[in-house]
Amino acid sequence: MNIDLEQIRNFFKNDRFATENGMVVDSVTEDCVVCGMELRAEHRNAAGGVQGGAIFTLADLAFAVHCNLAMVCGETDKLTVGQSCSISFLKSTKGRRLTAISTCISKGRSISVYRIRIEDDLGVEIAEMLANGFTLA
Repeated sequence: MNIDLEQIRNFFKNDRFATENGMVVDSVTEDCVVCGMELRAEHRNAAGGVQGGAIFTLADLAFAVHCNLAMVCGETDKLTVGQSCSISFLKSTKGRRLTAISTCISKGRSISVYRIRIEDDLGVEIAEMLANGFTLA
């Protein structure tokens, strides 16, 4: 697969909820997608921690990039959408940046499964998401 990071970033800039909240595609290979965000005041919840929805959205962006990589790179015209996901919040962060790292566990014709690990810039694992994708016919 011919991966063009700028082409991928250009496609996913249309994921406006993620991008307008400061989330970016850091790096992409067939085996691993990395997305990140610098933590800002608007990412905080009422208690001062990072809002779970912000963490989830970062993980969801990494998942979306990874499961649609072949489509964005022109290898298929089939879109993959989220079918289900489960996220476990493990620890709060004292860091200033979060990173979501996506790896593919299984990829079939219509069902795919990805594990997304979210860690901070201090090396602490903050959350883990397991996401199932469904490729539309």
